[in-house]
Amino acid sequence: MRPGLGGDGSGLEPVASPAPPLSNASATGPLTPPDLAHTPVVPGQAPAPAPSTNPWHRYDPWATPAPLQQTGTPTPTPGQQRARTRKLLVGPALVLALLSGGIGGVVGAHLERDGIGGDIVLPQAGKEDSRRAPGSVAGIAARALPSVVTLHVTGDEESGTGTGIVLDTRGHILTNNHVVESAGGDGRISVSFSGGQTVKGKVVGRDTGYDLAVVQVSGVRGLTPMPLGNSDNVRVGDPVVAIGAPFDLDNTVTSGIISAKERPITAGGEASDGSDVSYVDALQTDAPINPGNSGGPLLDAQGRLVGVNSAIRSADYGGGGGDGTESGQAGSIGLGFAIPVNQAKRVAEELINTGKATHPVIGVTLDMEYAGDGARVATKGSGDGPAVTAGGPGAKAGLKAGDVITRVDGEPVHSGNELIVRTRAHRPGDHLRLTLRRGGKEMTLSLVLGSATGD
Repeated sequence: MRPGLGGDGSGLEPVASPAPPLSNASATGPLTPPDLAHTPVVPGQAPAPAPSTNPWHRYDPWATPAPLQQTGTPTPTPGQQRARTRKLLVGPALVLALLSGGIGGVVGAHLERDGIGGDIVLPQAGKEDSRRAPGSVAGIAARALPSVVTLHVTGDEESGTGTGIVLDTRGHILTNNHVVESAGGDGRISVSFSGGQTVKGKVVGRDTGYDLAVVQVSGVRGLTPMPLGNSDNVRVGDPVVAIGAPFDLDNTVTSGIISAKERPITAGGEASDGSDVSYVDALQTDAPINPGNSGGPLLDAQGRLVGVNSAIRSADYGGGGGDGTESGQAGSIGLGFAIPVNQAKRVAEELINTGKATHPVIGVTLDMEYAGDGARVATKGSGDGPAVTAGGPGAKAGLKAGDVITRVDGEPVHSGNELIVRTRAHRPGDHLRLTLRRGGKEMTLSLVLGSATGD
């Protein structure tokens, strides 16, 4: 029913009321013409003759006929007939509408519950184009996955899972040192590609100081090298994508942003001299990474490598600069760290070409127990050596025992570990500007970094 058709708000047209009964009519008496009714009697005159009972008396065929008076039910006018017809039609129409609605509801409920023929058929989108925009996470992942491998390492006492990055068509794969370290000399390394192929790998070089290693595979055709970006171009807030095998779930893709740059972190060993501790001037990211992501790529929006995922800060972190990936405890809390690709590229090239990586050095012994702000040069050397190596970079620059270095190239340094990290971010031969305190006075020195072969 359409609303608004009737004036009573019901949505139905009102039915016309019956016309009033005709006037001057008797229900049973004879018909009386209106011009002859109630004729008065005049005194002194003879009474007028009684009207004729002849129905044709004074008949005028051109006059408008008076309404016929009849006994019983009056004859309805045309308007009354139409109103009565509408009234008769509205009732059946309303009944039919209610009946149709009820039947439709029952049928609809049955179809919704059981479907046609008793089978449920749910609506579903059709097949779409599988391609994605190159800059989307899906587009980046599609291009990068052929260049990412999963490493399963088995040693005499340990086994573990990590991730690697294909560097070239000759089968060189970059990963973390702590991923392959347990293999030792007699361990086994299994390398699995995203396409399903699995081959053996061997270590061609590794470095504990940078926590990087290179593994090589052979007999694999069609290798897709990972394109390298430039970590100097990265800015805080840039989107990034991480790929790895967290908890052995290979080819896992996550995304986030660059949270910070030049985070000085240490990870790895526990040796008192720090020789097997990794010092990283890291990129910080909130892209979720977990145990098994180590050695995997951190990619920019163009799908280029900008960092090698190496460490996380876990919720159960207890200090000491340990790598949360080693504990096997809590997972990602959005604090992940990656070795910048510029540093990783130089170390990888040296490991491939010589099996060793060089470290830039200042040529001094640091007092790692110093609790003040800055990095203090020891007052005496370790063993038989002096605190400042004779003829070394520090001695040539004018450093002396007891100097406290507070800045490197204008950036604050708060501890000995931070000074090592800032130094390792450079290459041998780079120039540094050191700000230091000596005898209560501040001074600045210029230093050229030396070179030492890492372990």
